[in-house]
Amino acid sequence: MKDISLILGGARSGKSTFAEKIALAYNGKVTYFATADCRDDEMKKRIEAHRSRRPKEWALWEGDPLSLPQAAAGTSGLILLDCLTMWLTRLFLSYPQAEGGDESAWAVCEREIAALVRSLCEGISDDTSLVIVSNEVGFGLVPPYLMGRRFRDLQGRMNQLCAGYSKNVALIVAGCPLWVKGGCELRGDLS
Repeated sequence: MKDISLILGGARSGKSTFAEKIALAYNGKVTYFATADCRDDEMKKRIEAHRSRRPKEWALWEGDPLSLPQAAAGTSGLILLDCLTMWLTRLFLSYPQAEGGDESAWAVCEREIAALVRSLCEGISDDTSLVIVSNEVGFGLVPPYLMGRRFRDLQGRMNQLCAGYSKNVALIVAGCPLWVKGGCELRGDLS
């Protein structure tokens, strides 16, 4: 099994901070895969807050969403992907079928996105650790519109897919990790 950890949580749960602690404890090269798309001032401030917390020596990847799996495959050390939800959002919005229309057409799009997620998890080298930060969106209300439901369902399925590849899965609640899977070698000072 590849060295993959999935860090789940709700908005402002502390999931990114927790994942950063894992990266800080890593003895080797760290590459931060930033997936957010900066489209307004509020998102710019969020991105800047993340940047200010990161050590300057961490490498940074901010590329095209479709090239993320290939970039990860070519990276060694520890990859901190923050976050799966923003990456999925960018992929999701690239499909006009996300907004409506035929369910079978949307199913094809979702399979294409799942193939990219599989490619990410399967493509990392054996000497690479991957820490994936993701939102747990299934605890909220059912969105009242089709696009929202499609994204919520996509996010839940991709979280399950990543969890299947992961040695460690933690759900972060109020900054505290609840280990859902594995976690033994990560617990130490991080619990």
